[in-house]
Amino acid sequence: MTQNSLVTIDFEKLGGVVPAIAQDHATGRILMLAFMNREAFEETVRTGRACYFSRSRKRLWRKGEESGNFQVVREIRIDCDADTILLGVEQRGDGAACHEGYESCFFRTLRDGEWSISDDRKVDPAKYGETYGHHPKKPAIS
Repeated sequence: MTQNSLVTIDFEKLGGVVPAIAQDHATGRILMLAFMNREAFEETVRTGRACYFSRSRKRLWRKGEESGNFQVVREIRIDCDADTILLGVEQRGDGAACHEGYESCFFRTLRDGEWSISDDRKVDPAKYGETYGHHPKKPAIS
């Protein structure tokens, strides 16, 4: 029996989607967390570029289709419960995985009860206008 026949991703556990973590293949840095449905996963495998499912837009989100900041998939892993995907990616374009222009979506750090911005922006999100620089649930940092 091959390993391929042993792995079935559990897209039903969370209502048709699974979390998908994008990690820089070279450095190991976590770039972002998104979701994939079966169609997004299959497109990712077929094209070698990260494709996610936008829960707010209810459609496929081909990373970089509007900003040019696409992800070349170098490796795909699945967790032990087969309900989370880890993508080893090479971030292309301006080097920003985050819609706010940062390399990683995880650019805010809590230390000693205080939030701070811990990274430098790769690109001004205004460069991409509403498409890239808009986020309806942007948290306030004090």
